[in-house]
Amino acid sequence: MTHLTKAATTRLRHGLTAAAALLLAGAAPASAAHRPAAQSDWLYVTVTHGDARSGKARGVLLLCDPPRGHAHAADACAQLRSSGGNIHGIPHRDVLCPMIYAPVTAHARGQWEGRPVDYTETFSSTCEMNARTGHVFDVTP
Repeated sequence: MTHLTKAATTRLRHGLTAAAALLLAGAAPASAAHRPAAQSDWLYVTVTHGDARSGKARGVLLLCDPPRGHAHAADACAQLRSSGGNIHGIPHRDVLCPMIYAPVTAHARGQWEGRPVDYTETFSSTCEMNARTGHVFDVTP
């Protein structure tokens, strides 16, 4: 799993390119020679528990060519591929979540098939977030 420093996270949030993000992570895509960097699929995903501005955040760089950098990279990349990179398009799982309010904010920024991705949504619990976004924000080790 690739973890970035707070400074690296800030730079990523301010729109670093995919190539710079890969350099920060210390990884070059295995197929870089076969696929231009602009076509690489990657997301920097963060999950913030509590208040999105001051809560405890955890983030990882999800790389999908090949899947790595994330505890469930293969599953997350497969779900994103099936939805064309649209996090809202990931099929929702039918699960029963406890009725305990423990807000969590999911944020993803990166690119998918050459298009920019910027997604933010707050859910009432981690259970609800995982049911609606699959493995994309499952950043637990």
